[in-house]
Amino acid sequence: MFYYLSGTVAEIDANLAVIDCGGVGYACATTNYTLSQLKKGEKARLYTYMNINTNAKDDVVELFGFASQSELKSFKMLLGVNGVGPRAALSILSSTTPSGLAASIITEDEKALTAAPGIGKKIAQRIILELKDKLAKEQSIGGITVVPGMDTTVPRTGTKASEAAAALQVLGYGSQEITAALRGIDMEKLSLEEIIRQALKQMVR
Repeated sequence: MFYYLSGTVAEIDANLAVIDCGGVGYACATTNYTLSQLKKGEKARLYTYMNINTNAKDDVVELFGFASQSELKSFKMLLGVNGVGPRAALSILSSTTPSGLAASIITEDEKALTAAPGIGKKIAQRIILELKDKLAKEQSIGGITVVPGMDTTVPRTGTKASEAAAALQVLGYGSQEITAALRGIDMEKLSLEEIIRQALKQMVR
């Protein structure tokens, strides 16, 4: 299975990028954000996901590519939701960033999700319900949410730091990665989405 493609951007179209790797052009369905990072004729690396649909009349193989691992993690996370296929996941990630998606899930912002073409209220509600459930990893002791690396003697439930940590867990990051990424970020002045965005930036360095 491909992990990433590294080559020259041969073609760019609507939600599609073709990467030339040693004379072979790989067509990758992708997001608006990834397309904005690409320029025809320049080198690029896309982290990939291969989808094989065996339910179609003929087996369909599709390759999806993303400019960052955060986008790829978000894409895979959305595919884990019942009723959300690759095209729906791509539509959502073309309308928001990984940090915006995580913030929408944590704050239960249905409108942010339904802003994506083809995403209705029921799908948005299902995404929020199923992905918030994945926060079961987050430990609570006596009603106090424990966020990695934080003072557990102070109630943290509902704070931006706690919500940011929970959002990063939804995206598939481990507690050690989250602890390191959140360290040094100004939780008081920044919005939840900006905190998540900065943490993601730290983790891809």
